[in-house]
Amino acid sequence: MSEHETYTKLIGLLEERGARYRVLEHAEEGSTEAVSALRGNAVEQAAKCLVVMVKSGKKSKRFVLAVVPGDRRVDLAALKALLGGSYAGFATPEVAERLAGSVSGTILPFSFDEELALIVDPALLEQPEIFFNAARLDRSLALVTEDYIAIAEPRVEPIAL
Repeated sequence: MSEHETYTKLIGLLEERGARYRVLEHAEEGSTEAVSALRGNAVEQAAKCLVVMVKSGKKSKRFVLAVVPGDRRVDLAALKALLGGSYAGFATPEVAERLAGSVSGTILPFSFDEELALIVDPALLEQPEIFFNAARLDRSLALVTEDYIAIAEPRVEPIAL
């Protein structure tokens, strides 16, 4: 899925489900801190989205879309323990971009791939609205958190440092 297709799919889903969101145009930026400044949101309101690979034994691996507040880091040890894994590390950019359907820095806090489990840290969900790049470096969304939870249906676990 291309970035354009991913963006179109997201907007279609939000419209279909009646989500309350705003589109924010800005200069191209993929860094959480820098794009938060461009958007005018607090960094902790930003959904930092990273693809993590968790291995269980030699032959089994799972991929997780880990979503944490923008001012925090993903706790790989917590993800490994949560999934009963023997190893957890960030997926290669190629794998992450294939599973997410967009380039690094624009990964959505939604999974459109059955290989990619969605796990969100509860601290992000305390915000009334979350902000994220919308599969593009020059466009973000501000989405009401209550609508995000209802539509994305994430597994909620403490996975941030």
